[in-house]
Amino acid sequence: MKQHSAVVWWLIRCLLWGIRRAQVSWHVLRYQVLPWFAWPLGWLHSHRQKVSLWPADKVTLGPRVALFCHFDAHGAVRADTLRYLAALHDAGFSIVAVSNSGSLRPDAMTALHSLCAAVLVRRNVGYDFCAWREGLERLGLPRGDTELLLLANDSVYGPLHPLTPLLARIASGGADVWGLTDSEQIRFHLQSYFLAANAAALRSDAWRRFWRSVRPVPSKHLMIRCYEVGLTQRLSRAGLRCQALWPLTSMQLPDRASTTVNPTHDLWRQLLDAGFPFIKRELVRDNPARVADAEEWREVVGVMDQAGLAEIEQDLSRAAR
Repeated sequence: MKQHSAVVWWLIRCLLWGIRRAQVSWHVLRYQVLPWFAWPLGWLHSHRQKVSLWPADKVTLGPRVALFCHFDAHGAVRADTLRYLAALHDAGFSIVAVSNSGSLRPDAMTALHSLCAAVLVRRNVGYDFCAWREGLERLGLPRGDTELLLLANDSVYGPLHPLTPLLARIASGGADVWGLTDSEQIRFHLQSYFLAANAAALRSDAWRRFWRSVRPVPSKHLMIRCYEVGLTQRLSRAGLRCQALWPLTSMQLPDRASTTVNPTHDLWRQLLDAGFPFIKRELVRDNPARVADAEEWREVVGVMDQAGLAEIEQDLSRAAR
């Protein structure tokens, strides 16, 4: 009987080992091999996917420009996104909203007109980086008087803290390109939901060459590897200073390799306590990394900003319908 039990246990261990190996192999195949087969497909489509541009004639922009990428399957604009745009508008940014929604509802377009210098609506091809590339090209950015360009998107909820302190830090210098957070996943890079580039970066050959290389690759993982990671890497190699306002080196990291840490997910509570103004929508909605304390976000956000909590709840209930 004991010998029979030992054989059964050995078979179970072999089965579990095989399952784990299969999971690792599938992860490698899915995220490191298959995306590269999608690379040639990026040349089958153009990044130019404009549906409409408002205003149709001359677009007047100031020296500080925010190129804001938006997506909503129903053509709506979230309440917290409008509050985010209003904060940027009040901070002196000329906002160019680039929507990958294909079309916008009339009420959404009206709301954007009140806050933005321009609204570019395009088909959802090429994720944020192709949206930003098309916005840069169609608006002729950087222009001769452009001093600061902010690339941002609606992948976050907030702001839950005022933006004034972080914008003041960016304006004070110290880096050519600022991000809010950095990551060592794949390679060191600034996370692309908020990137601010100064005049030196905008007029560099590295910046121009990078954006000319952006293609609508149909793989989110490959877009992250080549463009989110690639932007920081290329600019750094060109001698431009790339820095995060809330760097990993200033955070208390979990007990694992820093190369596996996504700060906007794993360190969301630390970041909010340190004055970080956002919480990732993907964390709140899906928690894909199974962060242990992510379910406590309501309590933490509610203490900081009751109006912000209500806006998040409104979006979550809309998505659940």
